[in-house]
Amino acid sequence: QVQLVESGGGLVQAGGSLRLSCVLSGRTFTNYAMGWFRQAPGKEREIVAAINWLGGSTYYTDSVKGRFTISRDNTKNTVYLQMNSLKPEDTAVYYCNAHEDYVEYLTTTQIGGSWGQGTQVTVSS
Repeated sequence: QVQLVESGGGLVQAGGSLRLSCVLSGRTFTNYAMGWFRQAPGKEREIVAAINWLGGSTYYTDSVKGRFTISRDNTKNTVYLQMNSLKPEDTAVYYCNAHEDYVEYLTTTQIGGSWGQGTQVTVSS
């Protein structure tokens, strides 16, 4: 079964940067599109970004466009989320997701697949 382990969260001041990492094990990494989601207190989980298996197609939610970059290294079974110009409203637990169908990230609000345990990102004002 797929196992996902996120890292890289932390406390940062507004305007700062963080890079999240998520390592997949247990299955072939290139069989999966990858996504990053976040959930803030009292809010529903929302998609942040997604990337297809090759890295040639990416998706971003409007609120992070131009600030966040999703990428993947298929030699390291790792997907990254580079977060720049962070804002207090980016504060949330960030989750990594693996799904066999990239299109699901674009069309489904209740995505299936496999989830990591989450990593906390806190942006102070």
